[in-house]
Amino acid sequence: MTEAVFAADPTRLLVAAAAGIVLLLLLIIKFKFHPVLSLLISALVIGLGAGMPVPTLVNTVEKGAGETLQGIVLLIGLGSLFGGILEVSGGAQCVAQTLVNKCGEKKAGIALGITGLVVGTTVFFEAGVVILIPLAFGLAKKTRKSTLYYVIPLLAGLATGFAFIPPSAGSVLVANMLGVDLGIMIAVGVPTGILSLIFAGILWSKVIGNKIHTGLPSAVSEVREEEEANLPKFSTVIAIILVPLVLILFSTLSEYILALNGIRPVLEFVGTPFVALIIAVLCAMYFLGKKQGYNGEQLKKILDRSLHPTGQILLVITGGGIIRWVLQDCGMGDIIGSALEKSGLPLILVAFLIAALVRASVGAAVVAMTMAAGIMASMPAVAGLSPLYLAAMVCAITGGATAFSHVNDSGFWLVSSLLEIDEKTTLKSWTMMETIIGFTGLICAMVISIFA
Repeated sequence: MTEAVFAADPTRLLVAAAAGIVLLLLLIIKFKFHPVLSLLISALVIGLGAGMPVPTLVNTVEKGAGETLQGIVLLIGLGSLFGGILEVSGGAQCVAQTLVNKCGEKKAGIALGITGLVVGTTVFFEAGVVILIPLAFGLAKKTRKSTLYYVIPLLAGLATGFAFIPPSAGSVLVANMLGVDLGIMIAVGVPTGILSLIFAGILWSKVIGNKIHTGLPSAVSEVREEEEANLPKFSTVIAIILVPLVLILFSTLSEYILALNGIRPVLEFVGTPFVALIIAVLCAMYFLGKKQGYNGEQLKKILDRSLHPTGQILLVITGGGIIRWVLQDCGMGDIIGSALEKSGLPLILVAFLIAALVRASVGAAVVAMTMAAGIMASMPAVAGLSPLYLAAMVCAITGGATAFSHVNDSGFWLVSSLLEIDEKTTLKSWTMMETIIGFTGLICAMVISIFA
């Protein structure tokens, strides 16, 4: 839902939003306040500064907490359980070792990026992160390089897959709103996604990974490396990692393949992300736990330990989500959208700017996509555009909705918390990566529009 619940004065809202974000950065970076407290203070300052009535502000904060956690709390918790078993059993170490041996250290990041790109087309970003990030940590542990060297290609792959390539939720959402055939969208989205992965994932990871050395998260660095002879089989680990991804993929495909209609209810159930992750955790407990010699008591301790950091992660993500909802409920997206609609700029650029400004001000990529696509679809000039031009516009919108992730985006705090890196480093690595993806999408869209 993107409708504002309080019509703030535009100038007052813009000033309040700027003041709130600056205050947030000062509290965290200069005064070393905890991010959770800083985020909540900033959200209240923005709401009060914009003139939002106190009861409405309180309701928005409570709604923001609930809406933010609703989609991710189970994914984060189950993903932590899955990752904990993958780490302690040596499963992540096994995959990392095999990638290094097969691809070499220089190409292991590319392999992770391609993996992320494929996975990003079938699962939501958060689910892909929690499933695959142990592999990046395993590679960093194996090679002793900065975690950014491997995490950035993985994150870039997941983000580009979600943004540009059907059947991902992001690309399908915008394509449907603009009436773009998914076949054309795939033809346009695949090269756009590949180029974005190359620039934002593979090339940027080398720059930032060599510039900033980030260590392993404490929960990973404390895990003892297993002897190679005691490691689970590579094929077993990969099969278990693929379990949730395949289940989610078949759930998506069941909507398009008539032959699957008979078992579609079953596929939709087991392909629900949290159900797929429950199945994956159970498989990991048996094949990487029991089969590797762990008893029930040891497995319980592993799972308990893996959940220790999740409380803080979820609270920080919730704080970012609350800021997003305060800005959204004050009507920030409407203010930006209507101003650009009247600007007279080229349609591709207008589409990108609306999505990018909503993303930067509100924080949520899906909200930015929905709002930008809705505004563009309502323009009379868009009705007569060719299918190829409209597909290019989808890339411009999803690219804009990916760029400029910062402190009001729950994804920013998810990455910061999982990697255990400070906000400055997250801005330099994650925010830059997301922005490179966004501008690559814009450039590709503009080039494609020339030939449309």
